[in-house]
Amino acid sequence: MADKNYRASTGVDEFYYALLDPTEVAIITGEPERVEFLQNISIEMPQEAVRAYGDNRTAEIAVASGNISVTGAFHTIPNEDKTKLFGLDVATGLTAYGSTDSPPYVAAIFSKTYEDGSREWVGLTKGMFMRPTITGATKADGVEFSSEEMTAEFMDRDVTGFDDAKSVIFGRDTPGTNTQRDALFTAVFGANHPDFVVGP
Repeated sequence: MADKNYRASTGVDEFYYALLDPTEVAIITGEPERVEFLQNISIEMPQEAVRAYGDNRTAEIAVASGNISVTGAFHTIPNEDKTKLFGLDVATGLTAYGSTDSPPYVAAIFSKTYEDGSREWVGLTKGMFMRPTITGATKADGVEFSSEEMTAEFMDRDVTGFDDAKSVIFGRDTPGTNTQRDALFTAVFGANHPDFVVGP
């Protein structure tokens, strides 16, 4: 039996997203885009046990899965990415939010990093990002950097290699390898990682 890995992640890196084709959501439009300086990200995948009763006791238990929600904080999110992720209107150089905003379906990937150089890649197959809260604060005696946060809801999507539709997919690479990274990019984006190298 192989040794189990008990290392805990110590960082996050390489957040990518891609717009899904609205007519065929298993295909991305354009290349995956990177948003740098990801600070933290969390994925909530709630489940609830549902019990059926009979004869004054539990007869059966089933699991009901809830909505998958994602919250990510960045040092800042460039306007170009906000426009794409939130489906914003741009006119004469101005960007606008409105009640008719319709964010596109997107897929996303990021990695959790470990001190030994290994990475766990996390793929989110189909979802929508919601417009963020706009905040600001006065500058006081010292310099304090703000951050920007965005939330999203994700759902299942058919992914090659799986019999049922999936919403979150994981793969882990040992130090110096990119096999799972490349497999995840192909599964989620249908495209290669920017650093993908074709073998000899």
